[in-house]
Amino acid sequence: MRSPHRNGGLETPPRVHDPHFHSTVSVQKLRRFNTIIFVFRLAAFSFSLAAAVFMLTNYRGSNSPRWYDFDAFRFVLAANAIVALYSLFEMGASVWEISRGVTVLPEILQVWFDFSHDQVFAYLLLSANSAGTALARALRGMDTCTSSNAFCIQSNISIALGFAGFVFLGLSCLISGFRVVCFIINGSRFHL
Repeated sequence: MRSPHRNGGLETPPRVHDPHFHSTVSVQKLRRFNTIIFVFRLAAFSFSLAAAVFMLTNYRGSNSPRWYDFDAFRFVLAANAIVALYSLFEMGASVWEISRGVTVLPEILQVWFDFSHDQVFAYLLLSANSAGTALARALRGMDTCTSSNAFCIQSNISIALGFAGFVFLGLSCLISGFRVVCFIINGSRFHL
């Protein structure tokens, strides 16, 4: 005789637990979190690109000093250009993650890739802009800035834009650090 609790002899299929299931509220939180990361990366890209363009176009004529005559200004241009390219790549990765709900690389690699590269490029940008600031201050004390004031002003604008890019890259670094900690604690890049 069959047991009445067995549903007429049919086995109930075992419950499958989907580890990637999130409620609608959690999905909205993830999307909002990823959008914030995207906005910070967009700002870092914009400021770094603007700083590189300002330094690249800093030339006033044959009697004016040129940006490539100074090592620190070449460092400012190179660092801002590198950070702009990196931020462009990371913006693409953020759009991919927002639209598809998965990371470009496997999750563990993506978390550590973002954090380590955010750190390295933030320090690169900080050191380049600090070197540029030291040179700009030295040029202000010499007669370079009295004879070519526009060159010095545009150099200062480029350095200031680079520092703004550093601020937004630093904020992205804080968020990617938060994602690393969440991954270590929970096994997922988001704390839900």
